[in-house]
Amino acid sequence: MTATVRHPVRHDSALKHTTGQALYIDDMPEPPGTLHAALVLSPVASGRLRKLDLAAVAALPGVVVVLGPDDVPGTNDVSASGKGGEPLFAMDRVEFVGQTLAMVVATSLDAARHAAERVAIEVEADEPILDIETALARKAYVQAPATILRGDLDTALKSAAHRLSAEFQVGGQEHFYLEGQIAFALPGEDGDMIVHSSTQHPTEVQHICAHLLGCDFNRITAVVRRLGGGFGGKESNASWVAGAAALAAHKTGRPVKLRLPREIDMIATGKRHPFLYRYSVGFDDDGRVLALDAMLAADAGWSLDLTPGVMARALTHTDNAYWIPHFRAVGYACKTNKQSNTAFRGFGGPQGVVVMEDALDRIAHHLGRDANEIRALNFYAEGRDETPYGQTVDENHLARCWAEVKKGGDYERRRSEIDAFNRASPILKRGLGLFPLKFGISFNLPHMNQAGALVHVYIDGSIRLNHGGTEMGQGLFVKVAQVVAEVFGVDIDRIRPSATSTAEVPNTSPTAASTGSDLNGWAAWEAANTIKQRMIAFAAEHFSASQSDIEFAEGNVRIAKPGSNQVVSFGELAKLCWLGRVSLSATGFYKTPKIHWDGAAMRGRPFFYFSFGAAMAEVAIDTLTGESRVLRADLVQDCGESLNPAIDRGQIEGAFVQGQGWLTCEELWWDKQGKLRTIGPSTYKIPGSRDVPPVFNVTMLANAPSREATIFRSKAVGEPPLLLATAVWTALKDAIAAAGDGRTAVRLDAPATPERILAAIATVKA
Repeated sequence: MTATVRHPVRHDSALKHTTGQALYIDDMPEPPGTLHAALVLSPVASGRLRKLDLAAVAALPGVVVVLGPDDVPGTNDVSASGKGGEPLFAMDRVEFVGQTLAMVVATSLDAARHAAERVAIEVEADEPILDIETALARKAYVQAPATILRGDLDTALKSAAHRLSAEFQVGGQEHFYLEGQIAFALPGEDGDMIVHSSTQHPTEVQHICAHLLGCDFNRITAVVRRLGGGFGGKESNASWVAGAAALAAHKTGRPVKLRLPREIDMIATGKRHPFLYRYSVGFDDDGRVLALDAMLAADAGWSLDLTPGVMARALTHTDNAYWIPHFRAVGYACKTNKQSNTAFRGFGGPQGVVVMEDALDRIAHHLGRDANEIRALNFYAEGRDETPYGQTVDENHLARCWAEVKKGGDYERRRSEIDAFNRASPILKRGLGLFPLKFGISFNLPHMNQAGALVHVYIDGSIRLNHGGTEMGQGLFVKVAQVVAEVFGVDIDRIRPSATSTAEVPNTSPTAASTGSDLNGWAAWEAANTIKQRMIAFAAEHFSASQSDIEFAEGNVRIAKPGSNQVVSFGELAKLCWLGRVSLSATGFYKTPKIHWDGAAMRGRPFFYFSFGAAMAEVAIDTLTGESRVLRADLVQDCGESLNPAIDRGQIEGAFVQGQGWLTCEELWWDKQGKLRTIGPSTYKIPGSRDVPPVFNVTMLANAPSREATIFRSKAVGEPPLLLATAVWTALKDAIAAAGDGRTAVRLDAPATPERILAAIATVKA
C-alpha cells in the first residue's frame, strides 16, 4: 500500500503491544550502578513544616543519599506556568496530603521505599480548605476570576418570559494510565544528561530539569519513545517526576530511576478539575434561550498548574452548540488543599458543555416540551452566529450530525418503546439521551500552536521520521508516517518513526489539545516536501525533463517526458541525488494560522476550527439499588477526511467510554483530613469491558472535508468524542424522571453513582 493517507493502517506498535514486546521505560536495561528513588510525602493537608529528619534514614542499608530542598542547585520550582510557587520539595509549608517533601535514593527500589516510609515528619497542622464552597466563601483562588460577557444580560433576564435557576456539580477524574509516572535519568560527561520520561511534553521536561539543576537547556536531552497512556496526566506532572530523577542523577553521578507505584501516583498527582455550577437562564414560550448567567467554580487544588487554560476552555465551551444572545460566564479557580488539578482529556471542555445541557433539560420540563426539539431550536446557524467570545461558527455540521444520529439510532421508535416500557415497569426504568457537540480545536495559548519535524531520506530509499509529538497509544506516529509516505509515494513500511527527542526537534509543544496530528502532520509534510522538491529538481536536470514530468507513486519515480517514459525506484533516485550532492535531510515547521486570543478581554479566535458530533445513549436504572447500565450508544463524529479511519474509530470508542466513566462510576473521595482514600482499582472504579455499551455504533461523518487547511483536510479526534458521553448523563436523568411524574426536572450530580441516582429518584418521587 503506497497511498496510505485515509487508509485504515494498523498502529505501528500494534503487534508489539499485543505480544508484550513494546519497550517502556521500566523495560529498559539498567546500566551497572543504577540507583532507584522513592518520594517522601506529606501526611498532612495543610500546615507548617516543623521537622523533616532525613539524617536518620540516610544511614539505613542501601541508602545512597536523601535529597531535600537544600540539595537543589538551581531553582526549587517545577511550575508548568513558569510563574513559580510550585516547589519540587516543600519548604516551610505543606499544602496537601501527598506533597513531595524529600526523596530517598538507594541501591534498590525496596531499600528506597523502605527508607522513605521511615522519615520522621512533624507538621503543625491548620484547617485545610477541602471543597469549592469553602474556597468561594473565603475567596481563595489561584488566579483572578475570568469572565466572558456578551449583550445586556441583566435586562434580558428580567424581560424574558420565563426564568429558571439551578445548581449542580461534577466530580474530578483520575487519569489511570496503564504506565504510571516514571523517569530514568542517565548522566553523561560535562554535565550532560539524557532523561527518559513518560511525558506528553518533552520540552517541559527539559526545561524543568535544567531549572532544577541550574544549567542551560542544551545540557538536558529528554527522550520519549512511547507512553503507556497519558490523557493529560503526563503533560505537567511528568515534568517534576523527571526533574526529581535528574536531580538525583546529578547528585550521585549515577543513573537513577524514579517510578511511582499506583498508590503514590494517585496521591501525589493532579486530576480532572471538579466543578460547581450555579446558573440562571431566561427563555421564551418556545424554549428559545435568550440569556444565560453562569458561574463555573473549579477546584484547582493547591497551585496554579494548568488551571488557567482549563478554565478558559470551560468558559469558551459553556455555550456548546447553542446561540445565546445575552451571555455571562464567570469562572472561579478555587484554591483547596488537595492535589493540584491538571490537564485531562477535553481540558475543561467537558466541564463547560454540561451547563447548557442541564439548562435545556430544565427548560423542557418547565414548558412540557421535548428537550431534544428545544436543543435543535437553539442550534448555532451556519456561518452567521458568533460565539460569546467573538468567533464565527463556520463549517457548521450540527444539523447533519444531529439528523444522522437520530436516524441511525431510530430515535422515534425507541422513544416510544422506552416510554411504554417505563409505564409497565415499576422497578427498572430506561432513559434515552441525546447530545450535540461543538468543540474548538487549538491550544488556548496561540504560541503553543506550533510544531517541528525532521526527516532523513537514506540512499536505499528508507526514511527516518522525527517530530515533536509523543506516542501514547493514540496512533500519532502511524498517522504522521502516513503523511510522509503520501508525500513521497512510498510504502509506509519504508518510514521509520523514531523516539521523540529534544535533541532532534527542539522547543516542542505538548502532545495535547487534540492537535497532535494537526501540528506534527503539517510539520512532517513540510520537511518531506522540501526533500521531495530537491529530488524533483535534481531528477529533472539529470534526466533532461521538466519538473512537471516527475511523478512519485507506488515506490517509484516516473519521468514522463515527451517521447519516453522512464521509471526508477525511489531508492535509486535517492542514491542518484546523493551522488549529485543533494541534501536528503530537512526540517519542517508549522504554525496554526488565523488564531488569536486576548486573555484579559476573553475575546478572539482561539480555535482554528470546530469539530462537531452528536450522540444518543440508552440506559437502564434499578430504582431500588440505584445501579445503572448503558445499553446502547450511537455516535456520529466529524473527523473531516480521516487520516486513518481505524485509528480514529479506536479513539472515538475509547474516548466515549472514558467520558462515560467520568460521568457514572469514577468517584474520587477525600476524608475530612484531606487524605485521598480512592487510591487504586479496589477503591476507584474505572469502566471495564462489561461497562462498554453492548450495542455500540460509531459513524464518522461522511463527505465532510475540513474547509480550513488542515493536514489532508482531516480533523482532530482525540478529545471531542469524550464529550459525547454527556448523552449518558442526559439519559440517566431521563430514566430518573420516569421514576416520578415525568415532569419534574432532575438534579443529578456526577459521577452518577448508585447513591446519587437513588437520591435523585427520591427527589422526583417527592
